[in-house]
Amino acid sequence: MRLYLASRSPRRRELLTQIGIAFDTVLLREGSRVDSETDETPGVGEDPVAYVERIARAKAEHGQRIVIERHLPPRPVLAADTTLEFAGRIIGKPVDATDAVDILRRLSGQSHRVLTGVAVTYLGCTEYVLSVSEVRFRRLDEHEIRHYVMSGEPMDKAGAYGIQGRAGLFVEHLAGSYTGVVGLPVCETGNLLKRFGWQF
Repeated sequence: MRLYLASRSPRRRELLTQIGIAFDTVLLREGSRVDSETDETPGVGEDPVAYVERIARAKAEHGQRIVIERHLPPRPVLAADTTLEFAGRIIGKPVDATDAVDILRRLSGQSHRVLTGVAVTYLGCTEYVLSVSEVRFRRLDEHEIRHYVMSGEPMDKAGAYGIQGRAGLFVEHLAGSYTGVVGLPVCETGNLLKRFGWQF
């Protein structure tokens, strides 16, 4: 069995490959050309849990529309969204290096939640699962924050860090799903795919 992955994330591709899932990618527009259905701008006061579900579902359902429009073979479409919740607020990807530095300063020495929602759409049915992990950073000094931001690694990642990269040095404690923090919780994703007939 194969599926379509509605994501540009190399981490999600690697994790699907890791668990033996065959897939083809369906690329969604990003930047100034982003489709209105998949715009990741949070609503005013939007709850982080509701936000991550809205975005994951929207990406999967939009991916399904692309499959239909392109007359591709019908298969399930998987999409995911990862965001951070800190002090009740959504923290997405940094807009620039200055924003990345500011985010990491706030996370330094503190705990935050990483929310990854996974949605699968097939034949008009969408199923969804949420992974919630708690991450605590040790105290970071100014030099290591700036050095990390200069590496470029934080720029395309929610919360301005990648736990699977250099920022693994920052993580003092993790409770939850490591792969969920990376961007695709493989246990939850496997259970979700079983609903669509996958066998592992």
